[in-house]
Amino acid sequence: MKKSVLQKVVGSFLVVVLFLMLFATFSLAEKQKLMVVGSWSNLTLYKNLERPFWEEILPKALNGKIEVTMTSLGQISVKGAAVLRQMEMGLFNVVTTGADYVVSDCPEIAAFDLPVLTFDIVEAHKVAEAYRPVLSELVEKSFNAKLLSITVYPAQILFLNQKISGLKDLAGKKIRASGWTTAKFIEYLGATAVDISFGEVPQSLQRGIADGAVTGGLSGYSAGWGEVTNYIYPLPIGGWDYYITVMDMNVWNNFSKEEQSLIQSLIFKEVEEPNWSVTEMETQEGIDHLTGGNKEGKYIYGEPNDLELIKVLPEDLELARQILMEKVLPEWASQVNKEAVDNWNKTIGKIVDIQLEK
Repeated sequence: MKKSVLQKVVGSFLVVVLFLMLFATFSLAEKQKLMVVGSWSNLTLYKNLERPFWEEILPKALNGKIEVTMTSLGQISVKGAAVLRQMEMGLFNVVTTGADYVVSDCPEIAAFDLPVLTFDIVEAHKVAEAYRPVLSELVEKSFNAKLLSITVYPAQILFLNQKISGLKDLAGKKIRASGWTTAKFIEYLGATAVDISFGEVPQSLQRGIADGAVTGGLSGYSAGWGEVTNYIYPLPIGGWDYYITVMDMNVWNNFSKEEQSLIQSLIFKEVEEPNWSVTEMETQEGIDHLTGGNKEGKYIYGEPNDLELIKVLPEDLELARQILMEKVLPEWASQVNKEAVDNWNKTIGKIVDIQLEK
């Protein structure tokens, strides 16, 4: 009798041990490994927001369910929409990339990343929010991905070797554009848009291959553009350089509804929301670092350059708006279907008070 009881106890103990071993094995198998591609590793969005979120904040919030390997756009050196195509093939699970990088595969995405569409960060934010539902459908349809966030870099301004009095003086000059819509805007001014990678711009400016180039103020400062140019023109002729973060839909569907909700709320709180506040500040900081224009003498990114800031005249704003409405937007509309144009009119068009025809 005693032996029987002992056997039952030992048997029960073995069952419990086996269950725990199976549970541990199951838990390990359930751990989701994520290969995450962030934006540009030398800039604030990646260093201060994206990397802490993916490597620390989200794994902790999901109780260790995910294991993240983090890299950046610069480290993988994949151009254009190829990074999203590689995500579809399973090489990456999460990607942050520029909206204008993927328009070759999905021209509808260019709708909210247009030159001189908005002149201030507040309206740029309204445009992004208005277009978010449309953008979410586009990335799912075109790339089988879930839109997680929309972030933004500072206004894309113009660095120049020679002084101009206004936009009309760009005629005949060679300008490195930051995207195809910016290239079209430049060409409609009578300039030539040249295709030069970001890293090759300083040398191209020195050699006269380009007379000017478009990027964000701090990006240009950090890359040494202020050392090889003489002027900056602060009109956002390259727009506001929106970035999208997307997750492969198959990976997204591996998470429960509760986990999906947590991921969305956390990335908004920890990445997207602070990014918009930081970008407004960094737009001015970029100009200050390039011109030495900080009245308090505070330059947190290094010694300032001494570029001359060219004043944007009212007639330039009118000309920019005219080119956008009469040239750039109609050309975009010609590349998409009527549904895309209707979506633009119902969202962005209402914000900027422009309606298109198809």
